Amino acid sequence: MKNEKLQIKIGGLVFKNPIWVASGTFGTGEELKDFLDLSTVGAIVTKTVTLQAREGNPPPRVVETPSGMLNSIGLENKGAAYFIKEHLPGLKRTGTRVIASVAGTSVKDLVECAVKIMNAKDKPDAIELNLSCPNVSYGETKYKLLAQDPEMAEKTVKIVKKEIKEMVIVKLSPNVTDITEIARAAEAGGADAVAMINTYMGIAVDARGKRPILGNIIGGLSGPAIKPLALRAVWESHKKINIPIIGIGGIMSGEDAAEFMLCGASAVEIGTANLVSPDAHKRILGEFEEYLAECGIERAEDLIGAMGV
Repeated sequence: MKNEKLQIKIGGLVFKNPIWVASGTFGTGEELKDFLDLSTVGAIVTKTVTLQAREGNPPPRVVETPSGMLNSIGLENKGAAYFIKEHLPGLKRTGTRVIASVAGTSVKDLVECAVKIMNAKDKPDAIELNLSCPNVSYGETKYKLLAQDPEMAEKTVKIVKKEIKEMVIVKLSPNVTDITEIARAAEAGGADAVAMINTYMGIAVDARGKRPILGNIIGGLSGPAIKPLALRAVWESHKKINIPIIGIGGIMSGEDAAEFMLCGASAVEIGTANLVSPDAHKRILGEFEEYLAECGIERAEDLIGAMGV
């Protein structure tokens, strides 16, 4: 039975609830359908897909850190054609919204990947443009990432929106001086929403071996350690843009999700918590519902930007 009190509307789409699962932390999603009720997820954001297959970064790729983890996967995937054939049909049968995360090592490849996926028979409901993975570089900007260059971010979003009419979410990097500048650029390019934040660049060191632990040296920090920083990014951006924000960063409980919505997020993506327990979204959704009831909040959307400052 649908709970209309939990529904959130973003970019013309209605989501059954604001608790989503983040890219790269939930596999393809459909392989879990025999173990989890995926229809309870507000949306599945797929592992990032690139036009051509990628091997990813050398191991080790993951290391635990205090209150978090570093990963340096490097967008390993089998490419858009494989994703369309092997994963999209199953994802579309999960009973929830499907958002395909796409990236590329050039704007041309990124756009072509997005168009190819949205032209598929079993096309997803929306695209999340991953302009912010800290483990890959673009050659078309003076910065490491497109999400660090407001001009290129705006240009890229504009090109994508010209080619596809479905909802486009732009995933932003916290590895910038002012994330609101990039959020405004994404909005100017025609983004339907922005997702923030991706991981913070960091390294882990083996003091005894006097060497970096990750094979790629630098990885992306996620987990509870980054939640206060992510909340700030959402709060500051909510005051500067008029499109919805999807909050990401260290969400481990229902009240964590509520905090992001109070700061201005319309929905949240659960990331590192999925690696602790694949059914974390179900627990977090239950805790979120309990929070709404205990606080006398009628509808989830009433939380958006309601922090009162």
